Amino acid sequence: MTRPVRLALPLVAALGLSACNTVDRLSNVGAQPTLSAIEDPTAQAGYKPVRLPMPELQPVSYAPNSLWRTGSRAFFKDQRAAKVGDLVTVKVNVTDKANLNNETKRSRANSESFGIPNAFGLETKTKMLGGATPDKLLNTDSTMSNDGAGSIQRAETVTTNVAAIVTQVLPNGNLVVEGKQEIRINFEVRELVVAGVIRPEDIESDNTIDSAKIAQARIAYGGRGQITDVQQPRYGQQFLDILLPF
Repeated sequence: MTRPVRLALPLVAALGLSACNTVDRLSNVGAQPTLSAIEDPTAQAGYKPVRLPMPELQPVSYAPNSLWRTGSRAFFKDQRAAKVGDLVTVKVNVTDKANLNNETKRSRANSESFGIPNAFGLETKTKMLGGATPDKLLNTDSTMSNDGAGSIQRAETVTTNVAAIVTQVLPNGNLVVEGKQEIRINFEVRELVVAGVIRPEDIESDNTIDSAKIAQARIAYGGRGQITDVQQPRYGQQFLDILLPF
C-alpha cells in the first residue's frame, strides 16, 4: 500500500464518521437531546468485573442461643446496601484547587582564544598566516541565556448527590458501585457518572456515603447539547490538529 493511500484512509474514515454524525444532528434540529435508556451496568460494552488483591477467607463462627446475628450491625434488619442490586446514595463533594508557579533561568558565557606568539621564528612570516597576528590566531565567544516561566491556577467544585447501584460484592465484603445521572435543562443534558469500590462500614445510617471514601473512584461530570457543541472545535480543526506537525 502506497503512502498517499495510507494517508487517505484516515481522512476518508473521518469524513464518513463526520457525515453520519452530521445527518444524525440534522435530523434532531429543533428537538431536545434525548436521555439515555436505563441499562444494566454489567451488560454495557467494555464492562469488566473489578479484581483486587483479596485477603484469605476466614471461617464464620456461629454463637448458638445468641440474639446477635453474624454480620449484622444492629438487632434489626440493616437497610444499608449490602448485596448486588442494592442502591446507595453517593454524596459527590469534589473541591480541587491548585496554584502553582514555576520559573527556570539558565545562562552561560564562554570565551576561547588561541595563538602562537613564538614558533621557531615563523611567527614573523605573517604571509604564511594570511596576514593574521600570530598571538591571535583564534578567538571565539559564545553566550547562552534561557528564561522560562509557567503558572497554573485551577479551582473546581462539584457538589451533588447521585444514587449508585451495587454491581459486585468482592470476596472481602467490599462493594463495587456504579451510578449515572442525567439532567436535561432546555437543550443541554448534564451527565454525572460515579463508580468505584466502597466499604460497607463507610456507609452512613441513612444509606449514603461520601465520595472521598470511594476507592478507585471514577467521577465524570459533563454534558451534551447545543452549548457543548459550540464549545468544541470543529471536526476538521480537530483532525488537522492531530495531523499537522507545525
